[in-house]
Amino acid sequence: MISVDNARDILNAVIPNEQVISLPLLQALGYTLAQDIIACTDIPLFPQSSMDGYAIAYPASKEPLEITGKMQAGTSQPQTIMPGQAMRIFTGAPLPDGADTVVMQEKVVAQDGYLVINDNTITSGQHVRPRGAEVKKDELAMEAGTLLSPAAIGFLAGIGCTEAVVYAPPSVTIILTGDELQQPGQLLAFGQVYESNSVQLTAALQKTGIRTIHTRRARDIDESIYAAISGALAESELILVTGGVSVGDYDLVIPNAEKCRVQPLFHKIKQKPGKPLFFGRKDDKIVFGLPGNPSSVLTCFYEYVLPLIERWMHIPHKMRSTEATVTHAYQKTKGLTHFIKAVYHDGKVTPLHAQESFRLHSFATANAFIVLPEDSNGCAAGDIVDTHILSI
Repeated sequence: MISVDNARDILNAVIPNEQVISLPLLQALGYTLAQDIIACTDIPLFPQSSMDGYAIAYPASKEPLEITGKMQAGTSQPQTIMPGQAMRIFTGAPLPDGADTVVMQEKVVAQDGYLVINDNTITSGQHVRPRGAEVKKDELAMEAGTLLSPAAIGFLAGIGCTEAVVYAPPSVTIILTGDELQQPGQLLAFGQVYESNSVQLTAALQKTGIRTIHTRRARDIDESIYAAISGALAESELILVTGGVSVGDYDLVIPNAEKCRVQPLFHKIKQKPGKPLFFGRKDDKIVFGLPGNPSSVLTCFYEYVLPLIERWMHIPHKMRSTEATVTHAYQKTKGLTHFIKAVYHDGKVTPLHAQESFRLHSFATANAFIVLPEDSNGCAAGDIVDTHILSI
């Protein structure tokens, strides 16, 4: 059994098998750009008015200017003004040839086809977006490694991109073990419990942008578990097995994973919940053996699985570590690191009820873990404690 820090060191030393894919822009939201994007044209492609007003040639004449027409956004016919002339123009429209400045409509008087300018602060190029102001042709428009936020997606669309090459999410198979599991919506027989692990794991995976998620069920016998692991290794890059990783008579996951030539990297961590956690790999495939209790599953996912996925996809780590003032005492014995479900707000963190590993009730309202190290006896109200804030 190893410490939490040792487990993290082993995980961080593993380099996932990164791949890239090209996605339509909207589907690329939340992923990380894997290739530089070079602009294929100037944006805007022409000098463009940034507001409604009148296009003129600088310097503005003190004499009335003849209004010769108008230019609106989307016009496809170029126009020209001569000295002594002005043209009505609207936001987003191209400037007519001969113009280089726009006077806002609030600063002029237009009457009988002539324009009088009442603005002594006009400067050359005022209210004009120059050609290439957003990006110039052959210029680096967006660098690889950029997280594709809504604004980044909008920028790429605005320079004419329709797709982006991003770091691909891994394909995942969830393997459920446990003969006692019944699907929600079905009647429970004696000895059965509703299965929630695949539901919560699928939801958590989808939140990271993973789309390819398979689910397999295995009976608590060697043949079934071996077949499930073998099949999962053939179809997915990341395998999450729930249950069957402890040392009971029906905990058959680890010996069957080893039969499938999965190399164990660690098994059992000095922590609560989730002590039996298993981590291994076969070639480029990653295998986690998660405990069966729902709270343990989700705790291990946030603390160990999610950080690996984030490195795999080159996305920022969603769980933030900070220090907070604990509002209530919590007692523990030395020997295990405890991850306490809690609510964090405004620098304070409150441990919740129902900390048992089989209970999700408190997890449903938690947004943080209080992290109490293995050599700790707990904490008193008012203590400063390490806190992991979850992105939920």
